[in-house]
Amino acid sequence: MPLLPRILGAVTLGLLISSVPTRTTASWESISGSALSGVLIAGTPAPVAASLPIEAGLSRSALSVQLPAVLNTSGSWQAQSWQARTMTASAPPRSPLFSVPLSVQLGVAALEDVLQGGQVRRETVRRRYALSLTPAQLARLRAGGSLTSVHSISVQQTLEAVYQQIEARKPRDARFVSLGADDLADQKSWVARGQSGWTVNRAVTAQRLLLALRSGSPEVQVAVRLTPPERTVQSLRAAGVLRHIASGTSSYAGSPSFRVHNIRVGSARLSGWLLGAGEVFDFNRALGRVSAARGFVPGYVILGDRLSLEDGGGVCQVSTTLFRAAYTAGLEMVERHAHSHQVSYYDPPGFEATVYAPSLNFRFRNDTGRALLIQAAWDVKAQTLRFDLFGAIRHDVTVSAPRISGLRPARPPSFISDATLKPGQVLRIDMPASGMQVLIERQIRGEGGKVRRDVTRSSYRPWGGVFAVHPSDPRLLLKN
Repeated sequence: MPLLPRILGAVTLGLLISSVPTRTTASWESISGSALSGVLIAGTPAPVAASLPIEAGLSRSALSVQLPAVLNTSGSWQAQSWQARTMTASAPPRSPLFSVPLSVQLGVAALEDVLQGGQVRRETVRRRYALSLTPAQLARLRAGGSLTSVHSISVQQTLEAVYQQIEARKPRDARFVSLGADDLADQKSWVARGQSGWTVNRAVTAQRLLLALRSGSPEVQVAVRLTPPERTVQSLRAAGVLRHIASGTSSYAGSPSFRVHNIRVGSARLSGWLLGAGEVFDFNRALGRVSAARGFVPGYVILGDRLSLEDGGGVCQVSTTLFRAAYTAGLEMVERHAHSHQVSYYDPPGFEATVYAPSLNFRFRNDTGRALLIQAAWDVKAQTLRFDLFGAIRHDVTVSAPRISGLRPARPPSFISDATLKPGQVLRIDMPASGMQVLIERQIRGEGGKVRRDVTRSSYRPWGGVFAVHPSDPRLLLKN
């Protein structure tokens, strides 16, 4: 019996048509995506076959079909003599096989070096990524379809999105991280790790994916090329950076926002600095130019007996904290200056170092015989800053409590103009402080039990504190 297929797009409805029903009920035998097939219209015992077009996107529960022609008894097609013959179709719930996307796990496994307690070992880093496929996509690929064909464009796009997630892992220089132990001197509480970058070998991974899909495997191993960082765990070990040797901490609690910002910017610029054996660390040179172009914002700095608003206010918190780490490590102090008056952020008195390029600098020598790694860390919630030094030799260092003499009372406060404040509003910029002389003694016990001692002296002027007020405040007329 002749069959006339008429196809609109990719959607075809195959019917078995009875004589001339005015309305009939159809049952759904199979559904796959948007293709509808095998609909049976019951009627006379002598049905004829036809393939008729329907519009995609019609409701499955109420499908109307316009019959364009009928087949006469002689086997030839003629225009139908009846109008708008329709049918309705009621569909059972779609099978989960066709409605739930299937997920294939793409796995990455790569070896990374780890340094702990002076020893290097290898660990496997594992990551998993989900690739979701529709049943139609899965069936096509299992039946021999290619990932590069036009029918697999959506699969390619989904797969590429997963590749981009994998390749978001970039090389990162090796650094030490604390395992959370209370005792930072415990060498087992520190681990140095680097991070290799990952680049997906797409051709090899595609082959593995097709093999896995056709074999029914739920996971595929992604082929990646590893890009090591510039500073690896092995290079740290070769330079003699094996263990934690000292820490320095300070609190910047109560600091204004400009100060917090500059502390973080300055600390980040020094973190990761590798100081060779015998080299002198120059704070001002390592920090570089302090300017807005390099991320610093204006803040108050101490210039003798007054405050000045300049880029980088708060950088002395960075120099002070690093000084404490280097001092407690037993390193040679080459240049160190105290502030002109005691600053509350730097308690205890005398245990600090001010900088102001180019006249005031902080410098120390790496006299350990091997390289030193400098790392910074800050806790935004606790408002604390810490510098850690890592190297080969940890000295036994004792630092005395400050010895204070020559106490003098604080001066009356001074006031500066701030147009951002409202009349009557007062902003404390700096706390008052007594004048004093401070001495700190350090004892360093080296190899063989040899002990050497040195002292650090600081002289502080009395300070009255500084308050910012509105430009119309009468206290600005007083001599500061």
